[in-house]
Amino acid sequence: MTCRSAHVAMLATVCMIAILPAAAQDYPSKPIRIIVPVAPGGITDVAARAAGDFLARKGGQPVVIENRTGAGGNIGMEMVAKAAPDGYTFGVSATTQIAINPFVFKKMPYDPLNDLVPVAPIGEAPQFLVTTAKIPATTLKEFIDYARKENGKLNYVSLGPGSTVHLGGVQFTRLAKVDMQAVQYRGAAPGISDLVAGNVHLISVGIAPVKSLVEAGMLRVLAAGTPKRVSYLPEIPTAAEAGLPGYEVTTWFALFAPKGTPRPIVEWINAAVREMNADQTAVRRLTDVNIDPMSMTVDAFGAQVKADAARWEGIIRDAGLKPE
Repeated sequence: MTCRSAHVAMLATVCMIAILPAAAQDYPSKPIRIIVPVAPGGITDVAARAAGDFLARKGGQPVVIENRTGAGGNIGMEMVAKAAPDGYTFGVSATTQIAINPFVFKKMPYDPLNDLVPVAPIGEAPQFLVTTAKIPATTLKEFIDYARKENGKLNYVSLGPGSTVHLGGVQFTRLAKVDMQAVQYRGAAPGISDLVAGNVHLISVGIAPVKSLVEAGMLRVLAAGTPKRVSYLPEIPTAAEAGLPGYEVTTWFALFAPKGTPRPIVEWINAAVREMNADQTAVRRLTDVNIDPMSMTVDAFGAQVKADAARWEGIIRDAGLKPE
């Protein structure tokens, strides 16, 4: 984002806040609660705390972060869905809890697409296709050629059916038309260790857990699963640039509210988050953990959520995964 565009964006959001309906003029008048459906310290939690700190400064009221974990994030987001829609309870969810879980869990305690209101995206973190330095492939095209030659002997890391790491691998094998098997791990760390050792050959993952190993020459980043190059790793080509069009795997982190939350308050929060993403200090806090800030209107983000859910449903269906 250029200085001029950042200035224009900030003016626009300030003006929007100034003309909000009277229902939001005295908002907030008490502390705001943000529920995070994962443990403290992870990337979703970092995004939530960055937004919470900015909203507290903007609104002049404390913002309390509550981590409520379990059931793939469903426990925390169910609390959001069932909270009073008064504009004082929100949740920060990743793509998984909203656009993927409905298609991998047989029974959901809430309907993410109908019981929650998309409020504002905070940012997104792309996944990257990463391979081991143990095999002779330095580009995505070379890896695909190598995988075809090996014909079923290569495999990829999965963190369980329906995880974005697993679905990223599934999407890669289908688009690249290669025969590779998923190897299940209980966490990213053991999978990445096996990748370094050459026991597995590919992972679709965010850059944070592999960055030091890439810098040490033990792993190689082949491509980014984004439509355009990532701002903090501009030297990495997109999958389309590297020869695999259609491969896009990113995770957004966003604020959601219970259904029925007053629209003026939703608009106030959305405008404040967009203002945050035009603030250099706040942006640096996100990019330091490899989150690219996102700024969208309420309606645009709502459309994005629906489109992402439809896309992931198709990927999950094509992968032959059945809800469990």
